[in-house]
Amino acid sequence: MPETAHVQLKRAWTTSDPLVSVEGLKTWFPISSGVLQRTVAHVRAVDGVDLEIKKGETLGLVGESGCGKSTLGRTIIRLLDPTAGTIHFKGEDITHQHGTAMRMHRRDMAMIFQDPYASLDPRQTVGDIIGEPLDIHRLAKGKERQNRIYELLQVVGMNPRFADRYPHEFSGGQRQRIGIARALAVGPTFIVCDEPISALDVSIQAQIINLLERLQSKFDLTYLFIAHDLSVVKHISNRVAVMYLGKIVEVAPGGQLYRRPRHPYTGSLLSAIPIPDPVIERGRERVILQGDVASPVNPPSGCRFRTRCPRARPHCAEEEPPLESFGAEHMAACFYPLD
Repeated sequence: MPETAHVQLKRAWTTSDPLVSVEGLKTWFPISSGVLQRTVAHVRAVDGVDLEIKKGETLGLVGESGCGKSTLGRTIIRLLDPTAGTIHFKGEDITHQHGTAMRMHRRDMAMIFQDPYASLDPRQTVGDIIGEPLDIHRLAKGKERQNRIYELLQVVGMNPRFADRYPHEFSGGQRQRIGIARALAVGPTFIVCDEPISALDVSIQAQIINLLERLQSKFDLTYLFIAHDLSVVKHISNRVAVMYLGKIVEVAPGGQLYRRPRHPYTGSLLSAIPIPDPVIERGRERVILQGDVASPVNPPSGCRFRTRCPRARPHCAEEEPPLESFGAEHMAACFYPLD
């Protein structure tokens, strides 16, 4: 009998599908040594991440400094090349795309950087900084380009006359608004916000958060919001992913995660958030973690958190816990979860 040909048709992406989907994502950085600079080890910044981001939502990504949050964000939008795993954007595999193929997706992705003092070229005017993406993608010239720059400045709450000034003439909050205007220039659908308020005064942080929320509503944006301040993430995020030493250890809707965390690491992070009521604050139990975060060059066997976890058992060193369901959209990677 002749063999039957099987043709697999690619299903078109719809808005009900995840906008971004990553599976088994790894981003390792080589460590070289010796005269010949041979690779002797790797920094496992992102080491096997599975994650989905829905269209129109804000996914908060939290964790300690050095856990791989920024590396994950940069890898998702292909500012860094992944070592392994897959990245799908609008249903298309962009893991290994380069050149023209990747350029088609660049307009759909943008990034707001952490440090507004380092992310803006001091030699360029504000107009040139915001207009550069328009030039790269050949979206506007002459008067149309100028009008677009003025429009973007107004959208982020700045005077269009500032287009001829230089970054050093502005405060940190104003510089971050310029960075946001630059990110919006090409009309993206997905923006990675890499700790966009951590370098700003507390009085300015709320203004930038409110601006991001207004822009999301106005332009139907999807955010990956990276932060280490859980109170900020609670305010802005629909869902929250908790990262520890290159791994996602818990993902849940914001309210559910804050009410009932299941991973011990998430519980310890939440216990550190101050509560303004002194009676409640005195009565609650603070979880103090012992030791330091292990090295991403040589992470612990099994569960990566086990060396600091108050609930760790011998089994935790033998096997890596998978992300398991604890209810609607609530996943945690722990053999001995919190009650």
